[in-house]
Amino acid sequence: MGKQYETVIGLEVHVELATRTKIFCGCSTAFGGAPNTHTCPVCTGMPGSLPVLNRQVVEYAMAVGLATNCQINQYCKFDRKNYFYPDNPQNYQISQLYLPICHDGGIEIETEEGKKVIGIHEIHMEEDAGKLIHDEWEDCSLVDYNRSGVPLIEIVSEPDMRSAQEVIAYLDKLRLIIQYLGASDCKLQEGSMRADVNLSVREVGAEAFGTRTEMKNLNSFRAITRAIENEKNRQIDLLESGEAVIQETRRWDDTKGYSYAMRSKEDAQDYRYFPDPDLVPVVISDEWMEEVRSRQPEFRTEKLLRYKQEFDIPDYDAGILTSSKKMADLFEAATAICKKPKKVSNWLMGETLRILKEKNQDAQDLTFSPENLAKLIDLADAGVITGAVAKEVFEQIFEQDVDPEKYVDEKGLKTVNDEGALRKTVEEVIASNPQSVADYKGGKEKAIGFLVGQTMKKMKGKADPASVNKLLKELLS
Repeated sequence: MGKQYETVIGLEVHVELATRTKIFCGCSTAFGGAPNTHTCPVCTGMPGSLPVLNRQVVEYAMAVGLATNCQINQYCKFDRKNYFYPDNPQNYQISQLYLPICHDGGIEIETEEGKKVIGIHEIHMEEDAGKLIHDEWEDCSLVDYNRSGVPLIEIVSEPDMRSAQEVIAYLDKLRLIIQYLGASDCKLQEGSMRADVNLSVREVGAEAFGTRTEMKNLNSFRAITRAIENEKNRQIDLLESGEAVIQETRRWDDTKGYSYAMRSKEDAQDYRYFPDPDLVPVVISDEWMEEVRSRQPEFRTEKLLRYKQEFDIPDYDAGILTSSKKMADLFEAATAICKKPKKVSNWLMGETLRILKEKNQDAQDLTFSPENLAKLIDLADAGVITGAVAKEVFEQIFEQDVDPEKYVDEKGLKTVNDEGALRKTVEEVIASNPQSVADYKGGKEKAIGFLVGQTMKKMKGKADPASVNKLLKELLS
């Protein structure tokens, strides 16, 4: 039996904040945009330009800190982290080393062994760097400063995670908290949430940590899981063959499924940190902190409890509805209008998720209004339209947020309640399907289903299936 190893993991998560303008200037933070169009002398690091702190950045950082049970440093300040790199226009990055805004927090995750708290060492505010684009064709590198100066918070965890599953549970919980706060959309694929993984292995039972490596370039939960498994095995192999793990930064290549060394790890002194002389310290009054605290939303854990008591919907449904702020808001608003929680839940869990999956979209991309969903549910409930028509109308609501009442009127989709017209159609169907009629009369109950289907087809789905069924039985007996 070989040695047993355990993995020790800590994360550094960078989150781009959802402010309209950058952290120290008035430039737009919008994603996309032609290169170097969202820039000014401040975010391109021109000599003599001065930074001015965006108040909203402090409020978002504070809100995330309060939601993750952190202590707030009511006196905090900014430092310069000096390094030369083409995407870093001032040749330093403004960050917080000595007095970060939040420290000593933690969030609870669910693991196979039960609940577990993952500690948060600190959360600090900083600016993002620009973006280098390597042009293979021209054999040169170009730099786009649009992202330079976009506000970030960096959430540094304690080394409390022991597996990829725990890492994903922690990231998922963090992402939901931040999305519920509206502090960021946390889209990994667009880079508004990025995780660097610090990982080491040690023998089970050992007190001391092993040598850790840091992995960058992880832009999906799948990539994070694969990178963790891969790095764990790489380090165990090194130790088993008597070699040492080198402390370094590695880059993960998800297409090739391996990581390679980028640089050996620098220490804080290599960055020559010192307090930024251009920015005054941030002083957070008790009143300001209470004001931010009073605006905190109801988070997922609280919603789950309330949905159960107030709306009596299954745990599974409540779990899915609250897994996105957009979905939860839609559910609550539509329910408030039509007072039918179970039906609203069914439409969101069924048709909505089906179309999202087909279009490969996220719940955050939903654009239809709760009013129109509620109207549709009322129409179907009152028997004004059939279930089949309701689904057809819902597709239009999903696409263009149409008003279902107007749409049903314009397209003539109301259920036909004209007894005469229905009877005439049913008689025609009976006359043209003698085989099915004989089967039904011969005791094959299922044959009536075919006749109902044929009638619905002739009525273009606008007949009530129950009435059709009743009428068929009446005429066939």
